Amino acid sequence: MGFVNPVATVLDAFGVDKDARGNAQAGVDEDGGYTTNVDKVFAAGDMRRGQSLVVWAIREGRQAARAIDQYLMGSSVLPR
Repeated sequence: MGFVNPVATVLDAFGVDKDARGNAQAGVDEDGGYTTNVDKVFAAGDMRRGQSLVVWAIREGRQAARAIDQYLMGSSVLPR
């Protein structure tokens, strides 16, 4: 991470697309949420939104966990 946006060299090393503010570009829709343009690479919280309140990071972390569970298992029983 970084204080302004994620460290660009990390995103570049993985080949993750960045948004206009330099954050990892990832969707939040229910189908395929928090996925980046790179297969099996997810982004949430400050990495996706930029510097924000910790409650947003917690919420996105939980939602990303559900999305990853659904990606790996085909479905998820984790709360949305």
